[in-house]
Amino acid sequence: MTPAARVAAAASILDQIAGGQPAEAALTRWARGARFAGSKDRAAIRDHVFDALRCRRSYACLGGGADGRALMLGLVRAQGLDGAQIFAGEGYGLAPLDAAEQAAGHAPQGADAMDLPDWLMPLWQESLGANAAAVAETQRHRAPVMLRVNTAKCDRARAIAALGAEGIAAHPAAIADTAIILGEGARKLAQSQAYLQGLVELQDGAAQALVGLLEVPQAGRILDYCAGGGGKVLAMAPRAGRARLYAYDAQAQRLKDLPARAARADVAVESVSDHTALAALAPFDLVLADVPCSGSGTWRRTPEAKWLLSAESLQALNATQDMILQQAAPLVAKGGVLAYATCSVLQQENDQRISRFLEKTTGWRQDFCHHWLPGPEGDGFFLAVLRRDL
Repeated sequence: MTPAARVAAAASILDQIAGGQPAEAALTRWARGARFAGSKDRAAIRDHVFDALRCRRSYACLGGGADGRALMLGLVRAQGLDGAQIFAGEGYGLAPLDAAEQAAGHAPQGADAMDLPDWLMPLWQESLGANAAAVAETQRHRAPVMLRVNTAKCDRARAIAALGAEGIAAHPAAIADTAIILGEGARKLAQSQAYLQGLVELQDGAAQALVGLLEVPQAGRILDYCAGGGGKVLAMAPRAGRARLYAYDAQAQRLKDLPARAARADVAVESVSDHTALAALAPFDLVLADVPCSGSGTWRRTPEAKWLLSAESLQALNATQDMILQQAAPLVAKGGVLAYATCSVLQQENDQRISRFLEKTTGWRQDFCHHWLPGPEGDGFFLAVLRRDL
């Protein structure tokens, strides 16, 4: 496919997303109907689509509209590409720009330039202070592809060497001693022996750093509450000694891939799908609750979520977060730890939730908390470590 044809395909997919289709579903549907497209074409089109979703407001300003064609015009202008070549009307490319389109567009300002919803701006600035603009800018660009070394099987140097032998460039990241950043050849990862043999797992650098701050018990019981795919319990496993590891999620289907992932990593994790059964296993020495949240620290990877979030849905998330803290707290042993985590940068989901919990719940104290901002080695995360005294 020509560059112009790729842009045209991305414009069509963006219109489908605007019509209500999830981005991944729209991309998959397009790919199934475009057997002529090679892997490089699909990758380039995917990049166009996600770039436009990350920068939807600024591209709409530059392109003079919000439909797929205008967003792609905004991308062309933002990236300094030759609009006359892209919009040439040749082959499978988009029709030439008319006079109105050539004259349309303006430099984005304020929330448009930061690619944030208007309603979110006050919360964003309150939460991030002097970092607000820089974090918004970071979220307008692609996230690094990162791996976690499974130290139950190898060290970081060996993992990097194994990846390199398969044509996958990798180098260590400073954010965590298990973290690797991928470079050229990253798309080969899923079929690589390093991945298939469990030497490495996909996991963000800040998520690894979060687990690294936890004091993982060497005996007793550890619970990953709201475990999802189980990435964090798998990250704890090599440091857990003789402790037994459990994973629970209220939506049990999210745990379906965990047995295979645990087997590949050569660690033992027991999935628990029923809260009554979970309560019978209590108490736990460590409970990690990585709660549902806005994902505002990961919007580079999930840009649709930025535009789907509303003030009302954020309040609903806050209620869920409070509820989970109250449900998880009784599962913790006296002297044990409840670790509350989000992949959000918003105080309303982080410090404010912990303050509310401590105000309403006796017998608990906060050991420490830590904020990670999105950057070159990881996404935005929050961790608060609470200890049960009573």
